[in-house]
Amino acid sequence: MKLFVTGAAGFIGSNYIRWVLANSDDELTVFDKLTYAGNLSSIRDVLDDKRAGFVHADICDRDAVLAAMDGHDAVVHFAAETHVDRSIIDPYAFVTTNVFGTNVLCDVARQVGVEKFLHISTDEVYGTIDSGSFIETDILTPRSPYSAAKAGSDLIALSYVTTYGLPVVVTRCSNNFGPFQFPEKVIPLFTTNLLDGHKVPLYGDGGNVRDWIHVEDHNRAAHLVLQHGTIGEVYNIGAHRERTNRELTYLLLELTGRDESFIRPVEDRLGHDRRYSVNIDKISALGWKLEKPFEDSLGETVDWYRNNRAWWEPLKASAVLPS
Repeated sequence: MKLFVTGAAGFIGSNYIRWVLANSDDELTVFDKLTYAGNLSSIRDVLDDKRAGFVHADICDRDAVLAAMDGHDAVVHFAAETHVDRSIIDPYAFVTTNVFGTNVLCDVARQVGVEKFLHISTDEVYGTIDSGSFIETDILTPRSPYSAAKAGSDLIALSYVTTYGLPVVVTRCSNNFGPFQFPEKVIPLFTTNLLDGHKVPLYGDGGNVRDWIHVEDHNRAAHLVLQHGTIGEVYNIGAHRERTNRELTYLLLELTGRDESFIRPVEDRLGHDRRYSVNIDKISALGWKLEKPFEDSLGETVDWYRNNRAWWEPLKASAVLPS
């Protein structure tokens, strides 16, 4: 199979293509705009593989997408603006890339006749939930420009199933962590700050709850949906490993040898959802299960950042990160 993978110079996508090349005979094309969060340094080793190619272009550029996508069997669509804080500052960029860009990809995929279109989404489209877990048919109630733009992209992709017969499947995953994650997200931001002896910003009372899944477990689930998911269906991916932000912070303090004096309380952000949780019965029924224990994987992730300063130090030096 020949895969057209968007956004694969970013965090989840770069880990996905590395996993695909190690676990299949598939060929792939990386299609990436190389924004601040997309780095060739994340995939330089991958591009040495003769089965991988790279196209530097924007998913909003229809001509570029058409020229690059033709001849591929399937699309795996990771490309998106993803950081909630940035979406509050510049919602236009999020709507443009996540909604308009997804529409371009779907329209071109329809024209060239791909066999499967996997749209990678997020549990944030459901909004916050006090107890229990969202199922795939629950109403979408996004509460930030980021999550609203992702919900819009979900609906665009799914509309192409009904209207045009495009073979779309959608996954919605909980919070990912692992290597090559841009250091604006909480785990790499806190880890790299602590490694450098800097304090970490903890929003509000630190009681917001997130479900953490290692990126490899996510990508195995996503690839399973690509291969065996039912057209027009949505599949939640989660780990049921909920931690409050404060609990996560204390784990990172321990792993980096710091104490609670390194916590700097900050005002809660706008539209900050209290808790996310998704039911994973549907993806489990396909035969998927977790393989990466949380505490072990978190320790491995901290070690990766400890041992790969050459990757993240230039990114932190050149980027405007959350304070």
